[in-house]
Amino acid sequence: MPIIASWVREKDETRFADSVAVAGRPDLVLRNARRGEVPDLAEMDALLLTGGEDIAAGYLRQPVPDGAPILDPVPERDAWEFAAAAEAIARGLPILGVCKGHQVLNVALGGTLYLHVDGHDEPAQKDTDVQPLRWDRSAAEARRFDRVNSSHHQALDRLGDGLVAESWHAGDGIVEGVRSTKLPWAVGVQYHPERAPERYAALFAEFARAVRS
Repeated sequence: MPIIASWVREKDETRFADSVAVAGRPDLVLRNARRGEVPDLAEMDALLLTGGEDIAAGYLRQPVPDGAPILDPVPERDAWEFAAAAEAIARGLPILGVCKGHQVLNVALGGTLYLHVDGHDEPAQKDTDVQPLRWDRSAAEARRFDRVNSSHHQALDRLGDGLVAESWHAGDGIVEGVRSTKLPWAVGVQYHPERAPERYAALFAEFARAVRS
């Protein structure tokens, strides 16, 4: 069975398990490195980078001013995720990045972040599709959503090697979706599809197809 390696917070485990199930691929195995379920990165067939705390300053590819708002970093998680990202990139494995994972993918490919943006972490944005998007016309249909449930205080600045933006906040232009033009299948979204897996089923199905292929 294909193995999707990930580091998933306890509160998100059921959500991501449900999302994989909604994709219609019960043969895919989601293993959580937080629980010690990924002892060998060579065994993974795909990488799912999920939401969570800010990336620790030592992993960022940019100067970090004193007092910069780096909130609740988990260095051991970052160590695993950046090692896993390097392995997946080197092997050309499918990668899906969600929220923090979207940022990890960008940084792993040499990109940088805005360390704080205003107006993107309001409580109402967490679970409801209130944020309007604008899209590049070349974006796949599976990733075209008019509104999303995007809640975050950091965002992508300079894009990493091979990444192109395919969706933006309709108001201020913050990048909400990227894809790689160099890797076989690598996609990042700033929003939270796992919180509404039925609505975002097409995105998870696209990821699942990439894993199976």
